[in-house]
Amino acid sequence: MSLERDRLGFDPAALDAYLKAQVGGLVGAPRLTPIAGGQSNPTYFVDYDNRALVLRKQPAGDLLPSAHAVDREYRIIRALAQTDVPVPPALASCADRDIIGTPFYVMEKVEGRVFHDCTLPGVTPGERQAMYGAMARTLAALHNVDVAAVGLSDFGKPGNYFARQIGRWTRQWALSKTREDAHIDHLVAWLPAHLPTDDTTSLVHGDYRIGNLMFHPTKPEVVAVLDWELSTLGHPLADLAHCAMAWVSRPDEYGGIAGLDLEDLGIPELRDVVAQYDAVARHGQALTDFHMAFALFRWAVIFEGIAARAKAGNANSANAGDTGRLAAAFAARAAALTEG
Repeated sequence: MSLERDRLGFDPAALDAYLKAQVGGLVGAPRLTPIAGGQSNPTYFVDYDNRALVLRKQPAGDLLPSAHAVDREYRIIRALAQTDVPVPPALASCADRDIIGTPFYVMEKVEGRVFHDCTLPGVTPGERQAMYGAMARTLAALHNVDVAAVGLSDFGKPGNYFARQIGRWTRQWALSKTREDAHIDHLVAWLPAHLPTDDTTSLVHGDYRIGNLMFHPTKPEVVAVLDWELSTLGHPLADLAHCAMAWVSRPDEYGGIAGLDLEDLGIPELRDVVAQYDAVARHGQALTDFHMAFALFRWAVIFEGIAARAKAGNANSANAGDTGRLAAAFAARAAALTEG
């Protein structure tokens, strides 16, 4: 057991005792398998003889006060259980650090397929088209959720979402920039001056993309939306624009699909995906160049931050030049949209 404790960083016996008391009906000893994939909240399969669970926990060590809030993840997937948004069944949430060293929550394991490649390898063109349609409709279903009805009215700050986000990412750029960038300077001035007049507020996922969806094992249907770490109240078109980044970035730019033969692959054009989203979403607002420019600006600042950490020796230095290149490319693309 000490070897298992060393491998996991916590005592599986303490977790087993907690789960058998809180979840109940579990048979045998738990078999824990870390899930790879770069999640910032460590995630594990927890398999019993008669049931398969998934555990997500905070990382060990000192954390920023609002970071890695697994309690918020648990709260939203529990609240969405009775909506049209497919989420894993939430089973238990634990704030007691004496169990495994950090807060954590447990959910039912959902069987399905997760694709970290936007070309969805191994499926037919017809299936790809249907799966992208399912992605669009599922996002619209999230944005249609009545936050008051599911008890999430206080899940974030309502209103002024883009103004607050632009301010946040402008400050982040000032803290992390490793070079001057005239495109970023232009966006810092242009975006606040072109804020949308609507102040629509909905639940937002924060990182909605193909890689955070689980599809049915054999059908082109979304069976679970995963990784709710960045979820909050915000503007729904920020989510849609974030999802749209795949169409405006190339395969060597964070795994995009720009430049690929989409028709041959069966992947719909962005306008068709947006049309499927619009057909279901009830807020009535249209995706514009502002929303796309904002999403590109945000990613440019994120990439610059990664490059800065790499140059400082706090990340993989081999990636510093590449992420710096991406920051410049995304900023230039965003600035070009403002001239349309």
